[in-house]
Amino acid sequence: MNTHRPVKALSRALSRALSNSSSSVQSSSTFPLKNVTKSDFEPALAELRRHVAAADFVAIDLEMTGITSAPWRDSLEFDRADVCYLKVKDSAEKFAVLQFGVCPFRWDSSKQSFIAHPHNFYIFPRQEISATNPAYEFLCQTTSIDFLAKYQFDFNICIHEGISYLSKGQEIEALRHLSLAYEDELLAKWSNSKEPVHMPVVKMADTLFTERMKNIFTEWRDGLLRNGNGELQFQGNSNDSQQQLRTIFFKMRPALSLSGFTSRQLRLIQLVIRRHFQDLAYVQINGEKTCQQQLVVRTDSKDDRQLLMKEVKDEHCRQAEVKVQAAVGFRHVIDLLSSEQKLIVGHNCFLDIAHIYSKFVGPLPSTAEEFVSSVNKCFPYVIDTKMLLNANHVLQQRMKKSQTSLSSAFAMLCPQIALGKKSTDLAFQSCVKVEVQVDDLRSSNWNSGAKHEAGYDAFMTGCVFAQTCSHLGIDFQSFLPSEHLAHNEKLQKHINLLYLSWSNRDIIDLTSGKKNAVSLGYTNHKKRYPEILFENIALIWGFPSKLKARDIRECISKVFGPTSITSIYHLDETAVFVQFNKEKFVSEFLILKETLERNDGPVSVLHPLAGLLEGGNTQAANYETYKDICSSPSSKILFADQADAVGTKRKNKLIESEAAMESLERESFGEKNEVNPAFVFC
Repeated sequence: MNTHRPVKALSRALSRALSNSSSSVQSSSTFPLKNVTKSDFEPALAELRRHVAAADFVAIDLEMTGITSAPWRDSLEFDRADVCYLKVKDSAEKFAVLQFGVCPFRWDSSKQSFIAHPHNFYIFPRQEISATNPAYEFLCQTTSIDFLAKYQFDFNICIHEGISYLSKGQEIEALRHLSLAYEDELLAKWSNSKEPVHMPVVKMADTLFTERMKNIFTEWRDGLLRNGNGELQFQGNSNDSQQQLRTIFFKMRPALSLSGFTSRQLRLIQLVIRRHFQDLAYVQINGEKTCQQQLVVRTDSKDDRQLLMKEVKDEHCRQAEVKVQAAVGFRHVIDLLSSEQKLIVGHNCFLDIAHIYSKFVGPLPSTAEEFVSSVNKCFPYVIDTKMLLNANHVLQQRMKKSQTSLSSAFAMLCPQIALGKKSTDLAFQSCVKVEVQVDDLRSSNWNSGAKHEAGYDAFMTGCVFAQTCSHLGIDFQSFLPSEHLAHNEKLQKHINLLYLSWSNRDIIDLTSGKKNAVSLGYTNHKKRYPEILFENIALIWGFPSKLKARDIRECISKVFGPTSITSIYHLDETAVFVQFNKEKFVSEFLILKETLERNDGPVSVLHPLAGLLEGGNTQAANYETYKDICSSPSSKILFADQADAVGTKRKNKLIESEAAMESLERESFGEKNEVNPAFVFC
């Protein structure tokens, strides 16, 4: 989601041409973009298959309903790599994707330019089949929704016309559920077991009805045996009977189609068939317009009856597969990108990849290592343009230090593409050319700025990647159609490296699962804090709101020494990280806090930590507890409330061993360290 301002209108000739094109193409006054909804998804998917198969790379972008479920879940500089992943996991699980941009790029050697095919898919997690989990729920972050509304995002189209989807896991579960439902609820009822249906026949009307149906089925079956033509001659009120019972053929067998009966009457008919007819079978099938059709079928033998039931079951399974495949919806696009194994290009896209996995593959794994291993199987070649921009010193200087947002990169590296106009400027002419094709219309002249639509952002991402490749020395003019861009030697050291967190520059390799790839030149970020040693960090929360970082530092330094604290960082107004200069100070601080809280004597009141512990709500723990709190699915607005919600798990970790506390108390009498002994015991 990046800002980009329109500059000039599209030419009148192109406007007239676009106005005659498919309605899925955006208005000619803006960037030519193919918008896809559920009504035209199938033909758009067929077209996309051709473009992806021919593409050299595919750029993607997502628009979501939010980023963080609580302020403290923002990416922080004090977040360790595994915590960074937990925060991304929380975001991907709680928010929805409303738009998915897919833009295949193909190098056209005859035109010496890339041909881009931008697609903007509206998607919505609609429940298409009841066999899946209960109706989807997701969060909306007001700032994100307001942002989308500001750029004229059409929520009505998304909700009413968005393409639904099932993940691979949901598809498997839906098929399993439908199969089990058929076997448990239908086959058990329809079989000709001698066991009675559990339905007491106590009413006189039920008794009369069952006797009547027994006579009708006997007459019909005997008529088949005598005449061989299946004609049914009813006694009594034949008009009513013939409206409810009609002879047809089902799978080459004579059958009675039942209609107009109540559900209770149908259960009584099942009872009659089971008790009195070994050569008749009661089956239920899906008729036209998904209406269920009830049949009584004549079989020749027990083997024939079993064969019939197998045929009915197989047909049911086929229909269930068709229904589930239709509900798979937009995931067919993800399967396409995975099967073609093209180079996938995103911008700062670790969260995008997490959303793709969560929505279309299955539940996110609990650790980053498991996640990247699974992702690499689906998408073996992923590249992040933000990584590329920060890996090249020339590009860094051109991008004016750290301004590597997508819109900034697009405006700086692709000015002639952003304008949609040809330029006589030599610097512009040296840029890699890009043309856009939507349906049968191809153009290099347009009015830029389909602002913050996923399809347009995907297009910008691909353009930035093309220009960045040129800066890295890749010569597209000598590029051969048989070449696989993902195997280009100049890109090899950048493939599959993504930022886990932009704020602290944690990098993860999707190929190996290794983190912090500092040897590849990605360490140009000037950190605000000294080197962070996570084992030296104590987490404190619930302290009096009047205390600020300066006050907390002063309290602790009086006990552990003026140089004992390296840095203090606020998560929010209710919690801080305190980084000590020695690891042992963490456990000593936690034990001292617990000791003071257990003693109500006068020394505790006069202790330097008394101000920090005032009110009795102050809690503290090591960094591992912070990780546990971040892994919780709940998201309270304030971190102190979140920590209290996690509760018992945290409390058990605060004092892991009473023996450790007692040992420390004994040792402190004779041990010389920076802790003031006068304040250790109360």
